[in-house]
Amino acid sequence: MARLIAATAFATAATVLPAGSFASADGNHRTSYETLANAADNAAADKAFVRFVALRHPQSTVRAAAWLALLSSTPDAAIAEFLASGYEPARARAAAQDQQDLDFAKRILATHIAAYAPETHAAAKRAVNGSAADRERFARTGYAEAAARDRQVREADGTHAAALAQADRDFVAALRDSDPGAQVRVGAGYALRAGATDADLVEFFAYGWNSSARLDLELHQSAIADNDVRWRATINRLTADARAAETAAREASGEAAAAARAQAATAWRTVVEQTTPARSAWRQAEDVAAAQAASWQAIALAAAAAESVNWESIASSSVSTAAAWSTERDSAAEQARYWTALLDQARAAELEMTDPPG
Repeated sequence: MARLIAATAFATAATVLPAGSFASADGNHRTSYETLANAADNAAADKAFVRFVALRHPQSTVRAAAWLALLSSTPDAAIAEFLASGYEPARARAAAQDQQDLDFAKRILATHIAAYAPETHAAAKRAVNGSAADRERFARTGYAEAAARDRQVREADGTHAAALAQADRDFVAALRDSDPGAQVRVGAGYALRAGATDADLVEFFAYGWNSSARLDLELHQSAIADNDVRWRATINRLTADARAAETAAREASGEAAAAARAQAATAWRTVVEQTTPARSAWRQAEDVAAAQAASWQAIALAAAAAESVNWESIASSSVSTAAAWSTERDSAAEQARYWTALLDQARAAELEMTDPPG
């Protein structure tokens, strides 16, 4: 809706002006409407409008597309193409980017708790509740700037760094080496990298651990969903074909019946074979989720027993993270059962079409 309003405003800026005049995008000159009556002046008006978009549009994706047209070696043609078919795709790309920026801001808001990262939490909240331009600024520079301010406060206070113990470093090293989540392993490794300081380890406990864990969960969910959508599209098509072949076989008679039943059996055998990737992947997803749930249950116990201020942030989220992975485990098991049932159904149908009719 915000983009629709913005686009309307841009169109209005180019067409609805005080009677008898046209204002350029930079406001440096005004021209009477009478001088825009010929094609050359229309081209000038289009160029001024595209410059307005290049300078004023809140989304950098759209601004960049407008600048490409303006700076083209054949600007008149490029501007005409931008207005005819370039602006809307640029807006669509901007909308997709804004959704990514919104997802990023929401993840930061959820994992950077106000008590431990107040500047970052506040900046993320403003981005989530703000405009597309606000979210873009947060993703590009705002997050890093807010995180730096939080870091300065923690370093000046010194409490978190002073509370670090060798046991904390050993725990993070174990995460780096053997945590079931790839993103947590990366985050832990970064906190302990050569040249890292106590402030890096404090940041890992304060929000890096939570953020990495959230990303592991989201990547797991996205990957299995993306794959399953493709599998279902294929299996639904193959199942429909097999059912149609089975119906044709039941309706056939004489010499054609045997050939039709063989064709139906082959169709159902194809369904059987195509259930394999999904069944295997969902079983693997169940194993991954079970390992993550067990790991986070252990982390929750460790956090509850810890007496260090650095563990407070992870203590407040580890229980919910463990519960989230338990839900993923149960959902994966349910999906695996669905694909196994489909396998059994297809095998039974294949066997029925293979056996001669009684």
